[in-house]
Amino acid sequence: MPRLLLLSLLPAGPLLADPFTVAPMPVTVWKSVYGSVEARDRIPARSRIGGTLVDLSVSEGDSVTAGQEIARIVDDKLDFQLAALSAQREALEAQLANAETDLQRGEDLLKNGVTTLQRVDALRTQVDVLKGQIMALSAQADVVAQQAKEGVVLAPVAGCVLDVPVTRGAVLMPGEVVAVVGGGGTFLRLAVPERHATALEAGDRIRITEGGADREGRLARLYPLIEGGRVTADVEIENLPDSFVGKRMLVSLPVGERAALMVPQAALFTRAGLDFVTLQTASGPVLRSVVPGETHRIDGIPMVEVVTGLVPGDVVLPASEAAQVRASHD
Repeated sequence: MPRLLLLSLLPAGPLLADPFTVAPMPVTVWKSVYGSVEARDRIPARSRIGGTLVDLSVSEGDSVTAGQEIARIVDDKLDFQLAALSAQREALEAQLANAETDLQRGEDLLKNGVTTLQRVDALRTQVDVLKGQIMALSAQADVVAQQAKEGVVLAPVAGCVLDVPVTRGAVLMPGEVVAVVGGGGTFLRLAVPERHATALEAGDRIRITEGGADREGRLARLYPLIEGGRVTADVEIENLPDSFVGKRMLVSLPVGERAALMVPQAALFTRAGLDFVTLQTASGPVLRSVVPGETHRIDGIPMVEVVTGLVPGDVVLPASEAAQVRASHD
């Protein structure tokens, strides 16, 4: 009878060198949930004045730098206010020039004893009042000019534009959102069923499945508020893709431990569709059919959980001796 090919359940690992005594081992219980990619900083760029959006230079997906101009809002009333303040200032400056002339004339008359000091003081007060009014108008003009400058909308942080809810030509009120910018990197946000919340702690190791491969992350924060029967948690992971904010990823959380019978992966072999291990018994080595379960890596050695077929205390033979027993059965 031709020798059958031995099929490995896992990639080749270290061979079993010594007999292995089967005993219950603690196995982490993993709960699979979906997490969504979130931007660490998600800040809206808002309009600071009301007016018409005359320029919009970004759209969804564009990259921006902190302080970059992304839109411009114009309020025509501000130009009219500036023009009115300028006209008032010109009128006051004309009155000031006339008051200063009267003051100079009064001072000359006072030197000659023609007028009184009270009259000169009144003229001097009038000049000071007009100068104060001109300064007040200048300050008002500066305020209006600053309001006009605040029509420029700037990116609050460096990152990617996630949403632009307005279009060019729209009329905006102060405080309305022009664009939402996400920056500062990304993290995973989870919604964990509340029954598993007590089993989680900050710093727990988290497995993330991406593209068929597992990556490892760290549970950074567990929020105390329960909403809709779920607890919010944040997971830190290096080099997390940030091309799509809101993308869902499969995450495995450690929610407990259970005992399981494990054997080294190298001790398992397949024949005629069944899985076997070689046991040492009082009557000699024998083949035992088993039903394998999940695979785990313990101390760097790939181990396979045995659902049925073994009991605690069974001795599994090393790979070299097991090969000889298998050869005798071929």
